Amino acid sequence: MIQRFIHPVFSPMDFTDLLFILLLAALAGFWLDSLRALETARNAGKRACNSAGVQFLDDTVTVTALALKRNTGGQLAIRRTYHFEFSDTGDNRLEGTLVLLGARVESVEMEPFRFMQ
Repeated sequence: MIQRFIHPVFSPMDFTDLLFILLLAALAGFWLDSLRALETARNAGKRACNSAGVQFLDDTVTVTALALKRNTGGQLAIRRTYHFEFSDTGDNRLEGTLVLLGARVESVEMEPFRFMQ
């Protein structure tokens, strides 16, 4: 008869412990991916405002929607929609929307604004 030795301090991991650890790892991965996507969205908002000649306000974007969608390669990716604000005159706030699919910028939309000459 073969006996297994189990150290008295360490008990064998059961299925719920393993599931909990996997859930924590998935949440940590999602959080890190969200931070990368937030930085990508912030940079894309700045570039869009700079190319349009308007001021990117508060140096921030906020996520407004999350969804799963297939990318051009047919793989499932997270589609994130971000909101940002910009100003064409310096004393007003206009809204813009930015959409990321995975790590790629899908679209940038900005409210109509006045061109300053």
